[in-house]
Amino acid sequence: MTKPLKIALTSYRSHPFSGGQGVYISALSKALVEQGLQVDVISGPPYPNLDERVGLVKLPSMDLYEHGLRSLRWHHLHSYSNVVEWLSKLTGGFAEPYTFGRRLRRYFATHKPHYDLIHDNQSLCRGLLDVERMGYPVVATIHHPISSDLRLALQAEPVWWRRLFLRRWHSFLRMQIPVARALKRIFAVSESARADVEREFGIDSGRMVVTGIGTDTDLFKPLPGRVKDLNRIMITASSDTALKGVVYAIQAFAVLREQFPNLRLRLIGKLKPEGEAQKLINRLDLAAAIDNHSRVSQEDLVAFYNEASVFVSPSLYEGFGLPAAEAMASGTAVVVTNGGALPEVVGNDGVVVPSGDSQALAAAVADVLRDPERRIALEQRGRDRIVKEFSWAACARRTEHEYKAVLANADR
Repeated sequence: MTKPLKIALTSYRSHPFSGGQGVYISALSKALVEQGLQVDVISGPPYPNLDERVGLVKLPSMDLYEHGLRSLRWHHLHSYSNVVEWLSKLTGGFAEPYTFGRRLRRYFATHKPHYDLIHDNQSLCRGLLDVERMGYPVVATIHHPISSDLRLALQAEPVWWRRLFLRRWHSFLRMQIPVARALKRIFAVSESARADVEREFGIDSGRMVVTGIGTDTDLFKPLPGRVKDLNRIMITASSDTALKGVVYAIQAFAVLREQFPNLRLRLIGKLKPEGEAQKLINRLDLAAAIDNHSRVSQEDLVAFYNEASVFVSPSLYEGFGLPAAEAMASGTAVVVTNGGALPEVVGNDGVVVPSGDSQALAAAVADVLRDPERRIALEQRGRDRIVKEFSWAACARRTEHEYKAVLANADR
């Protein structure tokens, strides 16, 4: 009897309630176990919520973006990685991917654990190359090239010194791009993401495969007895950056309120108090019509999707667009932009408008709100599409196939 593959999924942070990468680690590990593989997740904090069949190896960091600079204590100075993290944060940098790699290398050098393959979740740290030199096959998923985040953020920031800080924070790209080029196999989450990684990182597309991403269609589904709130639309923003297009969603909401005075917006995500989106909300006097939530449980998120009449994804770019897929799986009509892979996700079963166009966004949402028959048709077709094309089981099957291809080539 053939022994099941033993896989280590590595992730420098795996927040269970914010961002697609933490969801990816939790859901993919569970789906791979259900395929019959043995899986451990090796992660820095915040740690993921994992299926009980998945092992968790914790590599603690200072987690300064949670605890702040004042969390430094004398005993932290005994670790070079802690000092680097603290000094980087102090000077506006983001060193977690780099220091995770140092801790990862030390863990493998010290414990020499048995794994058939290491699968990295976009840390793209130098430590991966050290682990590879120890004899472990290494692959990595790139959800999207962060260089595009930087470019869009710079375009949106007119203040020169803030542009310097943006470049400083994204300095980890000087590590990630060479590491991505050095790895023998890269997994992309969509055809759009593969093309973008090829262009931005200079990686030959022949070394990349699309394994996709999935949606938990058992969790995200129409709830029994659900009642749509015809005066409720919804957006999510895993980060308050220009890339997520929240400003365009707020502008569109202001236009929609003129046509639908009782309309409310549920915004999932934490806005920066002095960020452009919050400033716009204050300037347009929309705060009383917006329900803002952060750290939302999966159960509450499902309920919110079910309640909304329309889910809106205003992103300028998405490597995949998991929230849109979750909304569709929950039986909610979606309006998305053509940013990145979003058109791949919704196909003909959602409404697609140009990115960065708040008027087009408002018009598309208004059309769906005014046409109940169309909205119900989108709800039904969207759910069917996600179940068929973007389940985690399908993603796990594609991923396992690529693991075996990598291992077959490694044995030659």
